[in-house]
Amino acid sequence: MASSFLLNSKASVGFKAGVKDYKLTYYTPDYETKDTDILAAFRVTPQPGVPPEEAGAAVAAESSTGTWTTVWTDGLTSLDRYKARCYHIEPVAGEESQFIAYVAYPLDLFEEGSVTNMFTSIVGNVFGFKALRALRLEDLQIPPAYVKTFQGPPHGIQVERDKLNKYGRSLLGCTIKPKLGLSAKNYGRAVYECLHGELDFTKDDKNVNSQPFIRWRDRFLFCAEAIYKAQAETGEIKGHYLNTTAGTCEEMIKKAVFARELGVPIVMHDYLTGGFTANTSLAHYCRDNGLLLHIHRAMHAVIDRQKNHGMHFRVLAKALRMSGGDHIHAGTVVGKLEGEREITLGFVDLLRDDFVEKDRSRGIYFTQDWVSMPGVLPVASGGDVESLQMPPKPFMCPQEMPVDIHDNLNHTCSNMEVTCTLSPRS
Repeated sequence: MASSFLLNSKASVGFKAGVKDYKLTYYTPDYETKDTDILAAFRVTPQPGVPPEEAGAAVAAESSTGTWTTVWTDGLTSLDRYKARCYHIEPVAGEESQFIAYVAYPLDLFEEGSVTNMFTSIVGNVFGFKALRALRLEDLQIPPAYVKTFQGPPHGIQVERDKLNKYGRSLLGCTIKPKLGLSAKNYGRAVYECLHGELDFTKDDKNVNSQPFIRWRDRFLFCAEAIYKAQAETGEIKGHYLNTTAGTCEEMIKKAVFARELGVPIVMHDYLTGGFTANTSLAHYCRDNGLLLHIHRAMHAVIDRQKNHGMHFRVLAKALRMSGGDHIHAGTVVGKLEGEREITLGFVDLLRDDFVEKDRSRGIYFTQDWVSMPGVLPVASGGDVESLQMPPKPFMCPQEMPVDIHDNLNHTCSNMEVTCTLSPRS
């Protein structure tokens, strides 16, 4: 008994459990960021009475090594090495209750090549923290040292154009409508009519997986038949984005394997509903087996639409480039879906370019160097964009920007939405 008491007493020396201010440990305004740090810009709305420094430090703590109290195991490691740091607080113009907290994360906190692990920390439980009324991740800077641990897109922009043998012009395609209800054979018929009518590609809508009226294997077969028939008649390479999104990773890969066996050039995945782990696995399979990978973003508005809580799409776009995809719906300024011109152009460049400078007017908080990672073709997916809504010149088309216009071709095919890629900037 005495020896046990003595042991406990010795273990207690220098340690006192209890709550203390986060800012004492995690707010370090003198910190100079390292080239290997992952940097984050959070829009913070604290509860009344919580100072900005304490709220910013709380974000850094709860998304890295901290917890609500001091624990004795803190003494068993070097928190200075592993903790995140809130290194700058910036007021938001016109919003007295909000500020931008800049947080630096040591690279050792994250598993190599894992978007899933990165997001588990940075956008994890901290978003439910009681000291905050709202929290939004506006941007991330991914250091080259971490970028190089990811494969990224299966092929990238140049390889896609090479595979399709289409250069110097827009790509035009469509999503088959109605999105649900067609049998596999009628679905394939619609695909053929579109491809024979000079479209470059057609696309499964996000909802089309493997329902009782259109099982995926039947749909894949009829779509492949449509592709080959249209190719033979037009002399051009055609494609259809076959949706491989599934309830399990095993089923997803099974679909991709069957698509490869059919010889089609491209498959599709919903990367948010399907998950980053599944998406990265599929991207690796696509590179190894010569398949292009189109990415849909269903559920993104649940995450990114609120202006003070959640995550901006530019972060989701960066995450997709790391996880892997050859092109992704990226919004546009016209049509039924929400989008701001300069902000949209900002994350279009983040998807496509090798190096993007900081530009707050376009919502880019950090300079981003992608080093040798291939670019992602941003698809401008406005949703139901009528032809007359498009401006005379493609005002938001950087050099390589496909546009998923979703234009109802009521004058030709009433059951189809059009998707296209805008031509290079002149």
